[in-house]
Amino acid sequence: MARRLTSLEVQRTERLTPHMIRVVAGGDDLVEFPDTPYTDRYVKLVFPRPGVDYPEPLDMDAVRRDLPREQWPVTRTYTVRDFDPAARELTIDFVHHGDSGLAGPWAAAARPGDRLRLLGPGGAYAPRTDAGWHLLVGDEAALPAIGAALERIPAGVPALAVIEVADDAEHQHLRSPGDARITWVHRDATSPGQLVDTVRAIEFPPGQVHAFVHGEAGAVKQLRRHLIDERGVRREWLSISGYWRHGRDEDGFREDKAADRRVEEQATAS
Repeated sequence: MARRLTSLEVQRTERLTPHMIRVVAGGDDLVEFPDTPYTDRYVKLVFPRPGVDYPEPLDMDAVRRDLPREQWPVTRTYTVRDFDPAARELTIDFVHHGDSGLAGPWAAAARPGDRLRLLGPGGAYAPRTDAGWHLLVGDEAALPAIGAALERIPAGVPALAVIEVADDAEHQHLRSPGDARITWVHRDATSPGQLVDTVRAIEFPPGQVHAFVHGEAGAVKQLRRHLIDERGVRREWLSISGYWRHGRDEDGFREDKAADRRVEEQATAS
């Protein structure tokens, strides 16, 4: 079965902070966009390569069948910050660091009427209603998912969020019906590890925690060991994964993860 590609138009944009841009896109294609329950709901944004003549409507299965790999559109994975089926609007927040990268510069230049095409959604996490409290940890890449999750914490339930950003200017106002406490950690290139150290220093509230931990792969690896081995968090109560890795774009990071999986499979088989 062909994967359905959703085609939207940019409605408006907003610079939330110096390095975070919100893009709201809409269109009739959202009538068939699944309204899943996940707060880490993600989509694959599809960016056609300049100079390549693609068939319209764009069919990714046909493209992969008929064109060489170097002409395939580039995809980038982003979390849906909000989806309003009634208004037929979908919101995505982009981290923007100047001219580097692909999606960030696109968002900075986006104007009403620009086309945004995507595949999905996927997702697997939403705050459990039977948890005693919630832990949400990540950097800018995970901030949209953390913001969406905070809005779904049940009223009065404790939630601790630890979010790493560049500086004070990158703080956002995040709402939650829960009893949320948000700790902003400022990145220091000369002394990395503040996010991990901050989580290590937290005094956990009593009760069963449901944890969402996503961000840079190296930090996530350390936090996985800490939460499982030192804090005793059971795996079924933990959503944890690297979103990116220092020095690698998304294509390279996918290759790294695929290689890691092959090593794990070989070790399991031996």
